Amino acid sequence: MAGRRHYESLEQESFDRPRRRTRPRTKERPRYDDAVDAVVVTVDRGRLTCRLDEDDRVVMAMKSRPLGRKGVVVGDRVRVVGDVSGTEGTLARIVEVRERTTVLRRTADDDDPVERVVVANADQLVVVVALADPEPRTGLVDRALAAAYDAGIDPLLCLTKADLADPAPLLATYAPLDVPHVVTQRGADLEPVLERLRGRTSVMLGHSGVGKSTLVNALVPGADRATGSVNDVTGRGRHTSTSAVMLRLPGDPGWIVDTPGIRSFGLAHVDPATLIGAFPDLAEASEECPRGCTHAATEPECGLDQAVSAGTLDPARVESYRRLTASREAPY
Repeated sequence: MAGRRHYESLEQESFDRPRRRTRPRTKERPRYDDAVDAVVVTVDRGRLTCRLDEDDRVVMAMKSRPLGRKGVVVGDRVRVVGDVSGTEGTLARIVEVRERTTVLRRTADDDDPVERVVVANADQLVVVVALADPEPRTGLVDRALAAAYDAGIDPLLCLTKADLADPAPLLATYAPLDVPHVVTQRGADLEPVLERLRGRTSVMLGHSGVGKSTLVNALVPGADRATGSVNDVTGRGRHTSTSAVMLRLPGDPGWIVDTPGIRSFGLAHVDPATLIGAFPDLAEASEECPRGCTHAATEPECGLDQAVSAGTLDPARVESYRRLTASREAPY
């Protein structure tokens, strides 16, 4: 009994869990009234290079802890605090990532569940294709177009090395899709290309060796993007650029993002059934499709085939659309 009375006489507070000597939590978050707006122009091993909106000053920054595991990629609109002087050796902090307007994604392979963001907030995807040396491979073009339509980004075909081959056959392949295009070659007037880039945020995408970085160096003098040659044995380009970088066009509010040469562009994240929304005429015809129709050529009652038979749809356009939806299974 004495032990029980002793137990009852102890104060309840003595059994409370010891409190950690840390600052108490609060639902109120810092407002960062002094934060400045910037855009992420390159990412390198956890260090992010940002260009401030107010004066184009370049600042090195790191992601702040409250952002947790949220990824920050090239093209992200961010708010930055700390030392934003841009002085060598200084490091600012990214405290907020603005909502993205578009996200261009890819996966390593078609069965890879992990999505990799190529760039954020782009409004144009420039698919750079060499007409020769190396030979054009439509597999990557089809995949890039599918990714662009899925992301809501306008596509543009940029055909290089026109001095080595006629662009007409390749252009005919994509004519049914109404994909805009420009044709250029080394030393040519770049005004037609610039007309398509001005005032936009454009991602340059293509195989190694197609002349992508050469084009970027011509568009942005001083960019110093590494260029490479084509392997004589495999006919494929050697990797030169190793990271994506966002560059402002001289004297223009437009941006271009040069990306490393692509050798794999998986589309595991793309649902082929959603791509038809990028083609209003095809989407209207697909309303006659039975439930679950994939719009493939093997579908027995696809509304696209019915529209072709009725003469209201161009069969070449339907064929081109189906080539895009099949690009997940096609080699590239």
